[in-house]
Amino acid sequence: MLKPMSVVRQAVVADAGDEAGGAMAEGTGAERSSGRKILPIVEGVVLLAALLAPLVLQDYLTVFATRVLILALFALSFDLVWGYAGIMSFGQALFFGSAGYGVALLARDLDITNIFLVLPAGTLIGLTFALLLGGFLLLGRHPSSVIFVSLGTLTGSYAADRLARGWYYLGGQNGIPSIAPMSVGSYDFTEGPAFYYLVLGILVVVYLLCRFLVRSQFGLALAGLRENEQRIAFFGYKAQHLKAIIFTIGGAVAGLAGSLYAFHEGFVWPNMVGVVVSTQVVLYVLFGGSGTLIGAVIGAVIVEGVSFWLSDNYRDIWPIILGLLLLLVILFRPLGLISFVLGERERVGSFGAKPKENVKEKRNAP
Repeated sequence: MLKPMSVVRQAVVADAGDEAGGAMAEGTGAERSSGRKILPIVEGVVLLAALLAPLVLQDYLTVFATRVLILALFALSFDLVWGYAGIMSFGQALFFGSAGYGVALLARDLDITNIFLVLPAGTLIGLTFALLLGGFLLLGRHPSSVIFVSLGTLTGSYAADRLARGWYYLGGQNGIPSIAPMSVGSYDFTEGPAFYYLVLGILVVVYLLCRFLVRSQFGLALAGLRENEQRIAFFGYKAQHLKAIIFTIGGAVAGLAGSLYAFHEGFVWPNMVGVVVSTQVVLYVLFGGSGTLIGAVIGAVIVEGVSFWLSDNYRDIWPIILGLLLLLVILFRPLGLISFVLGERERVGSFGAKPKENVKEKRNAP
């Protein structure tokens, strides 16, 4: 049973207050002094820009922007796992890529491309793989260490990559090409504004569900895990069970993203389940800011956008430049770019109703 919110809230806020001291907190003094909520403003600006993007972008950039939104959905899945539960999953691509392969096989072998079938199927595939891997890594007799889980997820991703490359049924090194378009009735979703707004709508819905989840009592317990796992365990929570639940939810979101990615790109290949893509999503969240949700979205957009621009203008050295930029952000803003405008207290969030003032004490106050 989840404990009273007031008890856990005090512990979380106390730990967050300790961590908020120092250089990271100094940059957000204006936000703390005014009491203004910055997060809704940031979310609104990002949503408005996303809604208007296809109106000003060229066709090929709209296709690129659609891919970025799908990767932003993928980044959300990792932010739930790492940013809120402190699970460093180096195998997030396992759920992303396995769902992509799953829906590709449905389209190739069974001619199933209906959006109301393939997207739930991909989500279920990601959830199932995350449940199996999370149960193995997190629900043992003794609590799993961060290193054990990190290496376990990394091993799972690497093994899936090798399996996909060596299995002829999955296309081997070449993957599965020429996937039929996703459809609703007789309408096919092809690259362009329609697919873009479909992905944007799904991203907004999933984002709102994630925001509701992390601002619930369950989310409060997750915030406590992130700030001080031992104290949350002292309150009677089964920390490993909470981690397994959010790990499974993250896998489901990654599976949904992988399904969309497979149909948008029109093919799947072994890299989708491999270590490279797993590391890529870590960089998105590190760059944007973990434990905020919107930071993961911003990180994916900026990293992919900068990569696109650098590869077009500095073809020979763009990976070096991008690596240096990422390194500078991680060194000087460990909480990500979102920490420029978002304070630690708001990053942890507010839970439940504000306590009412005691009227009698207020009257007797000097």
